Amino acid sequence: MSEISPDVWQATAFGRRLRIRREEIHDFVFECSREEFDKIWFDYFDMQRDYSKIKENIRSVGDPYLTAAVDYGYGIRILKQDLWETAVTFIISQQNNIRRIKSIVERLCEPYGNQFPAPDRLAQYTENDFLALGLGYRAKYLKDIAEAVVSGDLDFHKLQKMNCADAICYLMRFLGIGNKVANCIALFGLHKIEAFPVDVWIKRIIDERYGGNFDVQRFSGYAGIVQQYMFFYQRGVSVSQEIY
Repeated sequence: MSEISPDVWQATAFGRRLRIRREEIHDFVFECSREEFDKIWFDYFDMQRDYSKIKENIRSVGDPYLTAAVDYGYGIRILKQDLWETAVTFIISQQNNIRRIKSIVERLCEPYGNQFPAPDRLAQYTENDFLALGLGYRAKYLKDIAEAVVSGDLDFHKLQKMNCADAICYLMRFLGIGNKVANCIALFGLHKIEAFPVDVWIKRIIDERYGGNFDVQRFSGYAGIVQQYMFFYQRGVSVSQEIY
């Protein structure tokens, strides 16, 4: 998703493009037909989930840091993204920054009319092709994962039927997918909202604020949403502001 002008964003998913305009602070207009909204974007933005109830549950724990994080990340939602796109982008994300990740993804999509290339197309790339796109050591990972999907060794239909723990174990069989990336794919691609990815930001929070021991089980069934509030708050609040 990109901000293309002040208070106007463009989202691209499932071969569609959507413009979103902000009219008031919490009032947005989706520039699409009602049919398209109901068929694609309602589910994509996880509109059926009661996030207000989840926020109430988090606040009820009485943790000042998490309460501040929930308030700061008021409108966060876990998008129901395409599984293949999610797997590729999180493989690319390893030891990478957001600007560079977006740039690599844009270069991947450019030859296909800015649509995300299917697994069979990426399986035709050589490792050198991926290196030329700036993937570095991740080139081999992307080559292997595309070939695994095409061959059926990585079976998305089978994966989608698994519970969260089994899905994470299954994903970690493949080169370039460790625990963090597997949890990210589970959370954003499989929409297993109990997944709890631990990257450098989350590890820092757990170490500095919870003495290295954060009880994820307190938030059983929606720990991934808690993780996003933590991540967004920690990254978004500047060092000059107070973090509870």
